[in-house]
Amino acid sequence: MERIRMCVACREGKEKNELVRIVKMKDGQIFIDPTGKMNGRGAYVCRDKKCFEKLKKQHALNRAFKINIPEEIIIRLQEEIFGQNKD
Repeated sequence: MERIRMCVACREGKEKNELVRIVKMKDGQIFIDPTGKMNGRGAYVCRDKKCFEKLKKQHALNRAFKINIPEEIIIRLQEEIFGQNKD
């Protein structure tokens, strides 16, 4: 049985493979973690555009990583997860 992780936006618990892991490295860089095994602080978000919009509106990654994340990084993450079309 897969371990349950919580989405930082909607706060729902889901299996790890249903979520996208975003990781903050010690040097402050933020990436999508496709393997789910990269070193660093991880935060999970649903693979749902509405959930990602909620993440942006609530600044959920800022809270999860305890840093202020620039808007450009959030946009880059959104494009990596959902492609170039943000609608």
